[in-house]
Amino acid sequence: MVKTQVRMTYRRSILLGLLLGVVMAAVFAGGFLFRDVLDRRINAAAVTSGEYVLLSEVQRLLDRHYLREQPDFSLRQYAAVRGMLGTLGDRFTFFIDPPVAASESDALAGTYGGIGVDIIRSEQGEIVLYPFENSPAAQAGIAGGDVLLMVNGAPIDLSLSQDALDQLLRGEVRDGNGVTLTVRQGESERTLFVLFAVINVPSVIWRVLSEDERIGYVQIKMFTSRTPEELITALNELRAAQVRALIVDLRGNTGGLLQESIRVADEFIDGGVLVYERNNVGQRSHNGQAGGLGVDLPLIVLVNSRTASGAELVAGAIQDRERGILIGQRTFGKGTVQQIFPLSDGSSLHVTSSEWFTPAQQPLEAVGLTPDVEMIPDSSGRDVELGEAVRRLQAQLAEHGS
Repeated sequence: MVKTQVRMTYRRSILLGLLLGVVMAAVFAGGFLFRDVLDRRINAAAVTSGEYVLLSEVQRLLDRHYLREQPDFSLRQYAAVRGMLGTLGDRFTFFIDPPVAASESDALAGTYGGIGVDIIRSEQGEIVLYPFENSPAAQAGIAGGDVLLMVNGAPIDLSLSQDALDQLLRGEVRDGNGVTLTVRQGESERTLFVLFAVINVPSVIWRVLSEDERIGYVQIKMFTSRTPEELITALNELRAAQVRALIVDLRGNTGGLLQESIRVADEFIDGGVLVYERNNVGQRSHNGQAGGLGVDLPLIVLVNSRTASGAELVAGAIQDRERGILIGQRTFGKGTVQQIFPLSDGSSLHVTSSEWFTPAQQPLEAVGLTPDVEMIPDSSGRDVELGEAVRRLQAQLAEHGS
C-alpha cells in the first residue's frame, strides 16, 4: 500500500513538472511573440513619429559589443546626418559642422572679428599671409608673403582645412584679445601679437579704367549683406567721375544671399521682373523698382564657368531684359535657392527650398547662361574678356557721339 502511494506521488510530481514545463514554454514563447508584436508596434509608431529607432539600436549594440574605442559622439552624429542627407540626391542640401558654419556666416555678413588677412596655401604647402590694407595684421607688422609657422605657440597643422585656418586667426573683439603669431620672411623668423578688430571684407571693388576713363569697372566678388550698399557707393563715385559706360565683372562670383542679389540687379534694370522663384507652394516674381543708379549707362557683364547662383541671377536678368550683353564663358548653372538653418551646437543645415528662373523663364540648374560673346580664356593669363568689353563699349560710345 505504501509503495503504491509513493508511486502515485511520484507520477503526480512528474505530471506536474511536465505541466509546469509546458506552461513555462508557452509563456516563454508567448513572450517572444508578444515582444515581436510589441517591437513591431513600437517601430511602426517610431516610423510614424519620425524617430530613428535603428540608429539607437545600432548604437546600443556598438556600446555593448564593439572591440575598439568609438569616435567622438559628435563625429558619429554628424556622419549619420550626412548619410541621411545623402539619400536626397541633392548636392546643395547639406550639413556643415560648427567651425565651417561660423566662417560661412561671417562671409555672408561681410564682417568678422579677426586680424584681417588673406590666407593662401602655396604650391609648397606653406601657409602664406597677405594682410588687408590698414588691418590689425598690417599695423602689427605682418607683411605680404609672410609664412605662418605657429599660432599661440602651437605649430601650424598643415592638414587643416581653409576654414579651420581662418578660425585660428579670428576671435571676439574685446580689450586685449588677440593672437600671437610666429612668421617667417625669407630666413628671418619673428613673433608678433596681433589684436582682434572688426574686419569689413569688401564684396565690391570699383575703379575708373585707365584704358578709357569714360568706362567704370565694378567687380562684385560675392553677395553679402553689405553688397547693395557697397554697390551704391561704387556707382555714386563712378558717376561723380563722369563715367559714361559700365563693366560689371561677375567672374568667379559663386553667389551668396538671394535678396541682396535681387537688389543688385535692380540697380541696373529700370523696373519690371528680375527673377521668378518657384517652391513647393507655387511661383512668384521678384520685381524691381524704377530708377536704379546704373539703368541709363551702356553695360557689359563679364562671366565665366565659376559665375554661379546669385551672380547668374543678376547676369540672367540683364541678358533677358536686354539691358546689356554677357562676355566670357558659359556660367556654372546653379538655379536653386537654399535656406540656411543654424543648429543647436553651432553647426548649420542648408536646405534646397526653391528654384529660380530668369525673366524669360530660362531654367539655370545644370544649364547655366550662354554668353552673347563667348571667349576662350587666355592661356597666359591676359584679361582678354575685359579687353573685348572695353573695345565694344568704346564702339558703342563712338556710335552715340560720346
